[in-house]
Amino acid sequence: MMKAAVYESFNGPITIKSIPKPKLSHESSVILQVMATGVCRSDWHGWKGHDDDILHHGLPFVPGHEFSGVVVEIGKSVQRLKVGDRVAVPFILSCGKCAECQVEKPTVCLNQSQPGFTMFGSFAEFVEVTRADRNLTVLPAGVSFVEAAALGCRFTTAYRAVIQQGGLLGQGTTMDDADHDTLANAEKNGKILCVFGCGGLGLSCIMIAKAFSAAGGGRDGKRIVRTIIGVDVSSSALDKAIELGADHVINVRELCMNDEAVRQRVLELTHGLGADITLDTAGFPSTCENAVYTCRRGGRMVQVGLPIGERRPLIPMGMVAAREIEIIGSHGFNASDLPHLLHLVDTGKLPVKKLIEKETDLEEGAKVLMNMDRESPIGMTVITRFDESSRNSRL
Repeated sequence: MMKAAVYESFNGPITIKSIPKPKLSHESSVILQVMATGVCRSDWHGWKGHDDDILHHGLPFVPGHEFSGVVVEIGKSVQRLKVGDRVAVPFILSCGKCAECQVEKPTVCLNQSQPGFTMFGSFAEFVEVTRADRNLTVLPAGVSFVEAAALGCRFTTAYRAVIQQGGLLGQGTTMDDADHDTLANAEKNGKILCVFGCGGLGLSCIMIAKAFSAAGGGRDGKRIVRTIIGVDVSSSALDKAIELGADHVINVRELCMNDEAVRQRVLELTHGLGADITLDTAGFPSTCENAVYTCRRGGRMVQVGLPIGERRPLIPMGMVAAREIEIIGSHGFNASDLPHLLHLVDTGKLPVKKLIEKETDLEEGAKVLMNMDRESPIGMTVITRFDESSRNSRL
């Protein structure tokens, strides 16, 4: 048996219970002892009943999808991993065999598994992870479990949204494999990014962009990102955005929640042109619409935040066509890119600890998730304390 946070009804209480420890269900799986797991708004969406995968899985359910851990058991076909390995886990576990994986689009894998959505998640002492060889990455010695858990959703999602889908280096490209012309063009022009929504995902996007700014993103310190703008209704969130690398911030509340005023302010900060890359990380109709209206001609708007509310965004498709604006969706992260992201952390270029607000235990973590009804934490809560007696006896 093991301790886990469980809910038996959507929007119902999340309680700590003893449930059976997972067993290997496939020869490609591993069992991980969870060492750290983040509390994410996506888990809140699942608990509220907003996620189709959880609806299909059925209740009761264990949330959690941002995690790292230690391999404690391996399936007979696992070759790259061994018991005792410290590993990072992406939240999309692609199959490698479907039509989309065959054309190197694992983030839209037709048979993807997702801990905390299609299967029990990481608010537990142990979790089974399928397709382990394909999807897990051994941690560098200099990266902690907490840092790796922070990467699991928001930073990996931000990396794909900003760097790849945002076209900072080109779709599917990392600094390691970008060709000379791609880097030269990026460094010459220096992109302007505008991030709508400075919650956990938005702040992660700002930090990813900052990692590719003058602080060392390009070759010899040249800038791939010239300016970062953060937009939010919260003064404390915007203060955090400045701390983490935003050059300018726009307080929507100070502009009387007026979308036209927000758009005008972005234009003022971009010499009337708009931002090269805009990102809606919040998912509200207004953030989506403003990201489109403030996108530069020939620029790219990335929809990465999950939609919130019943009203659908009103997108000016005539303007999109006339200005040749690209609207791109972004979902998750390609597990094969995880070593590069871990390298950014290991070398200090991506200081993810700055976004970690506190470490806590399983019971308090469940409360933080449920309290997202009323609160929108700026920093990240990471669960690092489970059931110590059972943990120590099973290592």
